[in-house]
Amino acid sequence: MGPVAVDDLSTAAELLRAATDVTLLAHVNPDADALGSALALGTALRRRGATVRVSFGMPAEIPRSLRDLDPEGLFVPAAELPMSAGLLVALDTGSQSRLGRLADRVPATVAAGGHVLVVDHHASNTGFGTHHVVDERAEATVVLVLRLLDELGTELDPHLARCLYAGLVMDTSMFRRARPETHRMAARLLDAGVDAEDLTRKLADSHPFSWCRMLSAVLGRARLEPDSAGGFGLVYTTVRLADMDGVGLEEVESVVDIVRTTVEAEVAAVLKEVAPGRWSGSLRAAGKVDVCAAALRLGGGGHRLAAGFTAPGSEDDIVAALRAALAEPVLI
Repeated sequence: MGPVAVDDLSTAAELLRAATDVTLLAHVNPDADALGSALALGTALRRRGATVRVSFGMPAEIPRSLRDLDPEGLFVPAAELPMSAGLLVALDTGSQSRLGRLADRVPATVAAGGHVLVVDHHASNTGFGTHHVVDERAEATVVLVLRLLDELGTELDPHLARCLYAGLVMDTSMFRRARPETHRMAARLLDAGVDAEDLTRKLADSHPFSWCRMLSAVLGRARLEPDSAGGFGLVYTTVRLADMDGVGLEEVESVVDIVRTTVEAEVAAVLKEVAPGRWSGSLRAAGKVDVCAAALRLGGGGHRLAAGFTAPGSEDDIVAALRAALAEPVLI
């Protein structure tokens, strides 16, 4: 599907204005954009008088670095979430499957006569809701949430701005992928009271010591293949289950941001063993190769410069499948 026109914001805002019972879902293993989007919109709706729940399929708790984004306690564990709501909002979620164990809430909500609003910026979004605000041109889903808040007439305060800034700073890789509009939005959020230094330190520059030991093992097995990805170069490593002992998922997810700094490779990949015989891959591109196209070949999706997939097989199987998916790269 193509980008949804800005005019559709008004329809979505009408749904949000009328809602009295709302469940907002982030994708599994939520990042700052997914959870920041859900908490910002959820907070605004609660202040309008709605019953609000924010959740995600896994893990069972909010990741350590994101806990400060929920001072009002909107988070409800997946196991305690009702089957349906008057309005279900899926944020930063490109497909129903990315909701994990909560994917069944989509058909259950529709069957109960409710609506499903999808707010997302993934180019590969499958359009699984009854209503959509999907714009692949947006740098982050929080950009679309801010547009919705403006449409609702919501005044920004430090908490709302903090949630939105978290998603913006992380999904643009600390503003490396930013346009003038991105910086104007950041300035607006800073004016609303965000302490950028404190927030970014908690999001990106704070790790337990166990992360250092995990990183040593994982980077020690990194491999560079200059001839892969159509000659543009591939660097990859694997994170095995044994490496994750005592390490949080967000620490594991941070590995790709280090591997992708390799100057000899256009494409970087981190392959994570999420269960015996099952792997999750994170792909990044420097700017020439569309890694979303490769992820789609592997059953995943995402953005042109940042994408992911999940697939079964041995470590060697997954590496071979990745090489094959990148053999004839789609160029940007």
